[in-house]
Amino acid sequence: MSEIVIRYIERERASDINIKNEPFKLFGRMLPCYQDGRWSFTTVENEKIGWDIFPDENYDYEKMKQDHIFIGAYDGSACIGLAILQKQWHKYIYLYDLKVNRSYRGGHIATKMIDTACAYAKEQGYRGVWTIGQDNNLAACLFYVKNGFRIGGLDTNIYIGTSQEGKADIYFYKDAK
Repeated sequence: MSEIVIRYIERERASDINIKNEPFKLFGRMLPCYQDGRWSFTTVENEKIGWDIFPDENYDYEKMKQDHIFIGAYDGSACIGLAILQKQWHKYIYLYDLKVNRSYRGGHIATKMIDTACAYAKEQGYRGVWTIGQDNNLAACLFYVKNGFRIGGLDTNIYIGTSQEGKADIYFYKDAK
């Protein structure tokens, strides 16, 4: 593995925005609590460790380029990580997607892409970055907290009547510095 480089993905590398999703471990749940105007959380570990994988997207660079920014992590010429930002009407830009190939996880690559996203947000006049994590994806939720995101909301209704019923979305916000 050579040095990982983080850079914006332009038209000539448009196919890089469709890197495959890979499995991630489900080992617990984040339980947010809102009390006295403040968010906190506890965690609960699963008795059994499971795995999940999101379906692969079929992103279209040309259709998305107007209101999305693509950030790639590269090992040489291979795109091994992706962050997609979506422009918003309010003061936070949305982290629409974030992924790192499984064999590269744990190397702070996602953190570097988050740092690039925050720098972009600041340059563009946004207050910061926001994203959503499913409460049962404890690794992702803890990653966001570790990287300076704070909980800003919880949606317990989003998955009612779907195959994902029983999960909730946690909203995370990070101010750009």
